[in-house]
Amino acid sequence: MKDERTAAGDFGTPLIWTRAAPPKRRQSPLERDDIVRAATAVADEGGAEALTMAAVARRLGPYTPMALYRHVMSKDGLVDLMLDAATAEIPVPAEPGPDWRADLRGIATESWAMAKRHLWFAQLVPTRPPLGPHMLRRTEFQLRVLVGRGAALGEAVAYAALLDRHVFGGAQQEAEEHAMRRRLGIDTPERLTAAVNAVRGVAEQGGHELLARWMEEPSGPDMDEQFALSLTFLLDGIEARLPNPEACQGSGGGGAWGKPVDGCGG
Repeated sequence: MKDERTAAGDFGTPLIWTRAAPPKRRQSPLERDDIVRAATAVADEGGAEALTMAAVARRLGPYTPMALYRHVMSKDGLVDLMLDAATAEIPVPAEPGPDWRADLRGIATESWAMAKRHLWFAQLVPTRPPLGPHMLRRTEFQLRVLVGRGAALGEAVAYAALLDRHVFGGAQQEAEEHAMRRRLGIDTPERLTAAVNAVRGVAEQGGHELLARWMEEPSGPDMDEQFALSLTFLLDGIEARLPNPEACQGSGGGGAWGKPVDGCGG
């Protein structure tokens, strides 16, 4: 007879998505959503490293860490719930629109904005399987957009993964840099500028003329502008590998890797 762990996949402990939230108790008004909100507040303020069951219990008030386990099963279960609750902030259209690039850009841009609001998200999302209902809905929409534009399903999965690595990889770097600046006490624009000026001499002494000149008067696109620019590059690359809609008509063309494409012959 298979145990719950085997039936749900070998993820160490049963996934939270296999367990319904426990019923309310008269003597305790605590609910799963309360715990997720408190945990999100703790992580928003202190980062992923601040997230402990004890810290969440303190945030909630008159509860012990053990009281939380009845609702979330484990810290992994809590992280799963937090990730999915944050993903729910990303608007996902009911159906793909006429412009596939606008659809994918919208999801990526909204995901980037969410990850900047919750810097811990990008640090924790690679640590857990992406099986929450809101995450699945978001991914399904990306696949529908890409398959609808002629990508084979395997290609669509790969392209969606590339987009997500761009979004959440960039957000993870932003989170780590934020933590570094906080540790070093350069967490304001003024302090950061002073720190850059302080190390300009190192670049000058090393003969790095261009870097030293830039440090004297930093310029260029900010993080959001860099994100938008690199997202355009990525969408351009995907578009170049998608089948030509005109060529698909009557040609039975293949996908980017020479495989039959859904809706394009094959």
